[in-house]
Amino acid sequence: MSHPPVTIPRLTALARQAAPRLLEGVVAPLAVFYLALMVLEFKGALVATVAWVYLGVAWRLIKRVKVPATMYLAAFAITVRAIVGFWTGTWMWYFIQPELGTICISMAFLASVRLNRPIVQKLTLDYIHLPSAVLKHERVRRFFARITLLWAFVLLMNSTLSIALAVYESLAGSLTSFMVLRTSAVAVISGLAITFSIFAFKRLLRRLHVAHA
Repeated sequence: MSHPPVTIPRLTALARQAAPRLLEGVVAPLAVFYLALMVLEFKGALVATVAWVYLGVAWRLIKRVKVPATMYLAAFAITVRAIVGFWTGTWMWYFIQPELGTICISMAFLASVRLNRPIVQKLTLDYIHLPSAVLKHERVRRFFARITLLWAFVLLMNSTLSIALAVYESLAGSLTSFMVLRTSAVAVISGLAITFSIFAFKRLLRRLHVAHA
């Protein structure tokens, strides 16, 4: 390959880049729901969470900042979840709905590997620029295929565990216990997968630099 060495930012730089989206899209809605739950109970917490997501979209529109397509999808998804939550009157289905969607996403990850278009590669390119020559390298193609498989199973594992906990804790009547256990388990599993993925990617690039120095 006739291109200069490719590097990616340090882990701290990647964390700073990803943190705002993670906080706004994952941590904040969960925190809003939990805090509102203690004050407003279940249905009030649903309203507060929906309001948080829509305020995020409205703020961007007012500031004339581009609203990511994923944010519109998140707003739609939270609306559907809230409607089902109000209709059933139980928190179990509120939390099970996105997990069913995540299982479908994990199947899409598996299918993308089969089609030689691993989804993780597309997601990576949203944050890191890689020359086309690098993307065509056989090692790189194998890496993205394997990492996509890894994340397919991580998503499936997280969803299966979350559904099992939701059913079990709903029978016990403990929403707080479910949220603590589910959040902790998903954080550990996903954190390990993220760490492994980043270090494996950095190792791959180092090997490419050595091979083509």
